[in-house]
Amino acid sequence: MASSPRNNASLSVQKATQAEYSQGKKSQHTEEANFYMNCRAAYLTVLKSSLENIRSREQLSLVLQQAGRNPSQKTINKYWTSQTTALNFDDFCAILKQEKPVTKTELLEAFGKIDTDKTGYILHDELYKILTTRGDKMTWDEVNAITKQADFNCSGKLDYSKFCELYLTTREQSCRTARERLEVDSRLRQQQFGNQPETSSEGIPLPVPKPSPRISKKTDPKLPKADSRAPSRPSSAQSGRASTCPAVSVGSSSNRSTKLIEPDTMKEWQCAQSKGCFYLEEDGEIISHKYRVHFPQRSSVCVTIKPLNVPQVEGRSCHWLSVDTALFILKENETQENLQLVSFTEVQNKEMFGWKGELGSGNYWLLPFTTGCRLRKGRTQVTGEAKLVYKDEDGELALTKDFRATLLDIFETIDLDGNGLLSLEEYNFFELRTSGEKCDEEAWAVCKENFEMKKNELTRQGFLDLNLMEAMDREGDPSDLWVTLLSLGYNKALEMTEACPFVIDIYAERCKPRIKAMYLEAGGSQLSRAVCRAVVNKGEPKVLDGSENIVVHTYKSGRRITSVIENKSENKVIIHVNNEQSKNCLNNRGLTVFAVEVAPKSMMVCQHVVPLNEQEEWIYSCVHSLGS
Repeated sequence: MASSPRNNASLSVQKATQAEYSQGKKSQHTEEANFYMNCRAAYLTVLKSSLENIRSREQLSLVLQQAGRNPSQKTINKYWTSQTTALNFDDFCAILKQEKPVTKTELLEAFGKIDTDKTGYILHDELYKILTTRGDKMTWDEVNAITKQADFNCSGKLDYSKFCELYLTTREQSCRTARERLEVDSRLRQQQFGNQPETSSEGIPLPVPKPSPRISKKTDPKLPKADSRAPSRPSSAQSGRASTCPAVSVGSSSNRSTKLIEPDTMKEWQCAQSKGCFYLEEDGEIISHKYRVHFPQRSSVCVTIKPLNVPQVEGRSCHWLSVDTALFILKENETQENLQLVSFTEVQNKEMFGWKGELGSGNYWLLPFTTGCRLRKGRTQVTGEAKLVYKDEDGELALTKDFRATLLDIFETIDLDGNGLLSLEEYNFFELRTSGEKCDEEAWAVCKENFEMKKNELTRQGFLDLNLMEAMDREGDPSDLWVTLLSLGYNKALEMTEACPFVIDIYAERCKPRIKAMYLEAGGSQLSRAVCRAVVNKGEPKVLDGSENIVVHTYKSGRRITSVIENKSENKVIIHVNNEQSKNCLNNRGLTVFAVEVAPKSMMVCQHVVPLNEQEEWIYSCVHSLGS
C-alpha cells in the first residue's frame, strides 16, 4: 500500500528531529570531552595525577586559578569547610561547573559601579583604597602589581576596559598553556599512581572507533561513571565487574628456545650499527636516542637490539645488562610526524631482541624502548663517595684509576658509531645530556687546539684530558664532574644504576643501510602509540565482564608481558588492577595492586611485567575490575 503525503511528511519531520538530536548529543559529548580535558590540564599543573587529592585550601585556590577562575575567600570557604580533609578530581570538576568564569560584561559592570562619572577610568588612589579595605582585602604590593601592568598610558589612572581585556587574555593564555603542556609534554601525560613514577603515558586516542573483529560488537550504553576517589590499593572485590586474564605460566630463562636468525647465515649481508643509551630522569621518565634509517632499495632485513656490555672495573656490578630492550620500527611517509608502525623486535635470543622481515626502500625510524621494570630509581643508599681526582707526586691534579675507567666506559657508550673517536655530533649528544648545551664549530676548534684529536674527532686520551681540565678549572673540586656522572646514570660509587647503554645492528641482504642518531629525548606519543598498537595487533583481547566497551589486550613477548586497556566508551574510566595471584613477577609500576585512569575513546598501557628472578618459573595472573 502506498503511503500518504501526510505520512511521508511526518516521517521526514521525525528523521529531521532524530538527526538534530543525534547532532546535539555529538556536540554535547565534544563539549564534555573538552571540559574534562581542560579540568585535567589545570589539575595536573598543580598535582601529579588526577588520582591525587587536593589536600589544602591553598592547593584548591591554586588549581582553581589554573582553570581560569579567580576564587574569593568566600568561594574557597564554600567548598573547603572545617570538616573538609581532601577533594578529589571529580569534586574539582563539580566545582568548576558551579563556578563559571567571570565574563567581560560582569567585570565592566563591577568597575562601572566605582566609575560613577562613566569616564572609563579609575584613579589609582581610589583603586588602592577600595581593594585594600573591602571584600577580600589585598595588600598594597598586590594592588601595585596590578596598576603597574594595567597603567597603559602612565597617567595614574586605570583604563578598566583595557584591563578587562588584559585579564581575559591572560586567563585564556594560562588555560591554553596548561592544555598544550598536557598534550605535548610527555611528563605531564604520564599517569602517576601510588608511589611509582614510572608509568605509561596518557591514553592514546583510538585511531578508528570500531570494535576488534575478535570480540563482540555490542556496546554498553549504561557504562557506569568512574569515580576518581578509587584508593591507590583497591581490592578486586570492590566491583562485581571483575575480569581475570588467563594465567600465563612461563618457564625459567634457561628453558627459552626462541631463536633469532644466527649472524653466520647473514655473513654476506651488509650491516650498519649504532650505539645508544636509555637514561632515567629524576621523575622516573626514560629518555633515549632515536634513529633514522635509510634503505636504498627493497631488501630482506634483520634488526636487533641488546644491552651494551661496556668494559667494567673488576668487581663492579653491571645492573643494566638485565634491563629489557626493544625497538619499534616505523615507516616515514610524507613527513617525519606521519609515522606508521611496521613491526617491533619480538623474537628473543638471550639478551638480544630482534625482527626479521622485508622492508621497502625509503626512510624508517627506530624507537628504542624499555619497560622501566628494571631501569628504575634506586631504593638503596650508597655509603661513601668514590674519589675522582688526587694530587700526584709533583702536586699536580690527576684522575683516579676508578674514575679513568668510568670515563673510558662513558666514551664507549657515547661513541655511537664505534670507531674509537668522538665526532662533534656524538660529543654534542653527551653535552646535551650533561649540560643541556651544544658545542659549536668554534668551540670544537678550541678543543682541537687543546686536546688530542684525529680526523677532527676526539680521541679517548683527549676525552680524559678534557675532564681533567674541568677538575683543574675548579681547583680539584669534583662538583661539576659529579653533575656529569649523575646525569649519565652513575651513583656515588661509580656504578651505572640509572642508565642502560645498548647497541643496534641492522643487516640488509640487498643494500647498505644507513643509520643516524637524530634525537635524545623521551619516547613521546609516537612511541606510546606504537606500543599500544603493537599489543592490540598481536595480543589476546578480553572484554571486561559487564562492560563490553572496555577491552584488556595482553601480549607476551619473550620475557615480557604487556597489557593495554582499550576504552571505547564516551566516558573516562578507572580500572582497578590486582596482581596478587602472580608469582615471581616484577611490573613497571612497583605496586601489586593499583588503579589506572583511561580517557574516553582511547587506549593506554596498563602495565609491563617481567620475571623477578629469570632463573625460576614465573606466573602472570591479573584481575581487572571497573571502578564503581
